[in-house]
Parts: sequence; structure tokens; C-alpha cells
Amino acid sequence: MELLDYAFMQRALLAAVLVGVTAPAIGIYLVQRRQPLMGDGIGHVAMTGVGLGFLLNTSPVWMATAVSALGSVLMELIRWYGKTRGDIALAMLFYGGMAGGVMFVNLAPTGSNANLNSYLFGSLSTVSPSDVTAISLLAGFVALVTLALRRQLFAVSQDEEFARVTGLPVRALNLLTAVTAAVTVTVAMRVVGLILVSALMVVPVAAAQQLTRSFAATFAIAVAIGVTVTIGGTVTSYYHDVPPGATIVLLTIAAFVALTALAAPLARRRARAATAGQPAADPAECSIPATRGATDEIGV
Repeated sequence: MELLDYAFMQRALLAAVLVGVTAPAIGIYLVQRRQPLMGDGIGHVAMTGVGLGFLLNTSPVWMATAVSALGSVLMELIRWYGKTRGDIALAMLFYGGMAGGVMFVNLAPTGSNANLNSYLFGSLSTVSPSDVTAISLLAGFVALVTLALRRQLFAVSQDEEFARVTGLPVRALNLLTAVTAAVTVTVAMRVVGLILVSALMVVPVAAAQQLTRSFAATFAIAVAIGVTVTIGGTVTSYYHDVPPGATIVLLTIAAFVALTALAAPLARRRARAATAGQPAADPAECSIPATRGATDEIGV
């Protein structure tokens, strides 16, 4: 393929694959926790890190990781202790993060709105070798957490009280989930952009839920969708000169619409099989229920 002759496209495609894996991998826990917009909030906070990176002449990716991780911890603390004023505090955190990013970038000697736009909406040509190194290391952390602790994270996401009774460190796991989501945002910002990253964390999971009820199957299908749309969006962006982040998100939404349309006849077939007293032909034909018992099989 012609595009593989260019080093910047090789880097962009590698980053796209890593984003396609990590975003749905943590997104499935956010969906189960009913916090689908958490990634969007973290993206706002990460803008301050990007701005500080330009201002202090350090790596915007690593600085955004540090700032967004701190912001995610503050979000969890507000969720625990904020009570009635929690929403106001979160709003100030989100909008303050965005304003701080714009201000720091404009104060930086080497910063400009063009620099900021590449982080807000993604950019193929600006993925540097150092960015690929940082993204690879951060993606490895996300993969390690989401796979090694999948049972514990699933239990906490489903029922915090039951998880606490069983002896799981609920608050520590919640903080780890929040920090992992923050790391995922910084992994994805060079390809999808901070503004649109939340869609890639949530929509592939919602699309996978149209076809399957098991956690393991949903996880696998969501990651497959994520990788497919990020590669497809990156390639489309190269050939048609369109924004990669917007292209990837639109492809993700198209996948959701297609799988939703496919799920309807599958659900009818399953209903007919159940009516006839026969097991469904494919156990992966319905979505994960909104609520599940704490003793349900995790399927991982």
C-alpha cells in the first residue's frame, strides 16, 4: 500500500491500532458504571496538560497524562464527597481545564491555536516518534489494568456495595479506573482528539451490546470495532484529506447503526426459538442487561 511508504503514516496507523484497543477496553467499565461521559470530562482537563507541555517546553503527551490523571482523581473525590454541589464542582473543573489549555498554549513561545487543534481533533502528520513511544507505553498500562483486573473492575462496576462486602478495595479500584480512563484519553488524543475521544470509548461498547450479553464477548467485539474504525478512519483521512478524529467517530456511529439494524432480526429469531421451547441458536444475540445480579457469571 502506498500509504505505508511514509513514516508518518506508519506511526499514525500504529497509534490508531493502540487507540482502537485501549479506548473500548476501558470504555466498557465506564458504560457499566453509567459514566459514559467521563472521558469527555477528562479530555477537557487534559487540555491544560497539553498547554503546560507547550509552556514548559516538555512533552504535551506526558504532561497531559499527569494533569488528566490528577483531574480524574479529583473527579472521583467529588463523586464521593461532592453531594449536591458535585455537579457544579465538576463543571468548573471541566471548563477550567479547557480554558487553562487555551491560555497556556497562547502564552507559550512555541504554541499556537494550530498546535492546540491537532490535539483537540487529531492529526496524522503530527504523530512523532516520541509520541508513538509514549502512546505505546501508556497503552500497555491500560491493557494490563483492563485485562489483569477485569474480574475486580467488573464487580465494582456492577455493584459497589456487593464488591465492598466481598472484601474488594472499592475506592482503590474506582480510582484506578479513573486514572486508566485518563491515560486512555491521552493515548487517543493524537489520533481522535480530546474533544471526540469519549465517543470511541463508549460507542463501540454500545454497538457490541446490540449483539451479545456476555461481558467477555462484548469486550472482544468492542475492541474489534474500535480497531476497525480507527484503521478505517486513518486510511480514509489519508486518501481524502479529511479530519481523522471526525472520520473515526462517524465510522463508529455507522457501525452502531448497522449492528443495531442487524440485532433486530436476531432478537426476533431468538424470541421465536424461546417460544418454541428451543435454545437460541447464538447466545450472543442480545445486549448486556442494564442491571445484573452480583452473582452472575462474568464470562471472562
